[in-house]
Amino acid sequence: MELLYASCVGVLVTCGIYLLLRARTFPVVLGLTMISYAVNLFLFSAGRLTINKAVVLGTGADYADPLPQALVLTAIVIGFAMTAFVVILAIRGRADLGNDHVDGHLVKTNSKEHK
Repeated sequence: MELLYASCVGVLVTCGIYLLLRARTFPVVLGLTMISYAVNLFLFSAGRLTINKAVVLGTGADYADPLPQALVLTAIVIGFAMTAFVVILAIRGRADLGNDHVDGHLVKTNSKEHK
């Protein structure tokens, strides 16, 4: 089970880095979101992957640690809010600049208005 989660984390990070290296705004947002999903999956798998166990029984019993699950739930909520905020910023940047390049350079045109 750990191998499956480790493979998924690797694939998500690889896809996220590929999208981060794109020169457009929305692939960068998707790349950051995929990397945050990978971090969430890593934190979730760090909490001892036990199946059909109670969360907390008593002293000395095998149990699943609830702290990583609470951290992942909090990270999902914060990640969703930050993604929504960055999407709004990307839409505003697209409206102001007329393009969605992340390097911030304006596209040169040959019109007489810009001279």
